[in-house]
Amino acid sequence: MAAPDATTMRAAILAAPGEIRFAEVPLPEPGPGQVRIRLEGCGVCASNLEPWAGLEWLTYPGEAGGPGHEGWGIVDAIGAGVRGLALGDRVATLSGRSFAGYDVADAAEVVALPEALAGRPFPGEPLGCAFNIFRRSDIAPGQTVAIIGIGFLGAILTQLASDAGARVIAISRRQSSLDLARRYGAAETIAMDDHWAIIDQVKRLTGDAMCARVIEAVGKQWPLDLAGELVGFGGKLIVAGYHQDGPRQVNMQNWNWKGIDVVNAHERDLAVRLRGVREAVAAVASGRFDPAPLYTHVYPLDRLGDALDDTRDKPDGFVKALVTCG
Repeated sequence: MAAPDATTMRAAILAAPGEIRFAEVPLPEPGPGQVRIRLEGCGVCASNLEPWAGLEWLTYPGEAGGPGHEGWGIVDAIGAGVRGLALGDRVATLSGRSFAGYDVADAAEVVALPEALAGRPFPGEPLGCAFNIFRRSDIAPGQTVAIIGIGFLGAILTQLASDAGARVIAISRRQSSLDLARRYGAAETIAMDDHWAIIDQVKRLTGDAMCARVIEAVGKQWPLDLAGELVGFGGKLIVAGYHQDGPRQVNMQNWNWKGIDVVNAHERDLAVRLRGVREAVAAVASGRFDPAPLYTHVYPLDRLGDALDDTRDKPDGFVKALVTCG
C-alpha cells in the first residue's frame, strides 16, 4: 500500500503461470478525465483463472495490478476536466489493474457508491454483469428457467429470476451449490452428474415442454451442450459462462429445429456495463438484494495466489473470493 505522500505502491504482478510476485511500483497519477482510486478490495473472477493457469497467447509478466477488474475504493486524486466526482467519494471501478494499492480509471468507468453501502464490499463489475445477464435473458412471470452452474453469478440470477416470477430449476455439481440455489429461490435442484438423466428429469418437471429460458453460467463445453438440450421450442439460450479456453462446438441441427434464440450476454459496451453496475448499486442499497452471503472467502493481497487457487478448486462452501487491498 502507499501513504498519502508516497511515490510508490505495492502491487501484485502475474509473473508466470501459477506465479505471483509483489513489487513496489510507481504510484499512478490520473491524467485528464481520470481519477485515482485508493483501493479497498477487488473480487477474484473466474476469468482470472486462465491467465493464472497459462494461455499460449498471453505474455508474462503481466502489468502491475492485473488482471484484477472488480475493484472498489476511495477517490484520492482527480485529473483535469473531471466533473461529478470529488475527493473522498467511494466508488466501484471497471478498471483492470486492481490487485494493487491504487488504480487509475477514466472517470466514465467508475460508479459512485451511496452512503447506504458504506463499509460494505462492492465488486461492481460482476454484480453489474449479473444484472445485465438478467436483462438480456428477458425473463417473464410463469416461465420455467434452468440455470446451469450455481456460483456467484448463478446464485444472483436465481434470485432475480425467482423474484421476477419464474420457476427456477438450478443445476450444479456440488450439493452446497444446490443448497445455495434453494436459499436464493430455486424451485427445483438437479445434480449435474449425468447428461441424459438431467434431460429426463427436466422433461418430467416441465411435462416435456422443457425451459423457456436456459442460462449457461459455467463456460465449458458440456454445460453448453446441456443447455441446448434443455431449452424448449422458441426459447432462449443465454450464454453467461465465459468461454475463453478455445473454440466450442454446438448442435446446430438441434438449435435450428427448435427455433431458439442464442444470446451472448457478455457486454462490452461501456454504457451497458455501467447500467448494470448502477442497477446493482440500487438493488443492494435498497435491500432488494444482499450479496454479502456470497462473499465466502476473503484474503489479503499477499495471498492472491491462494485466492486464485481456491477460486479454481472451490473448497467446501466456496462461492466468491475477495482480496483486501487497503
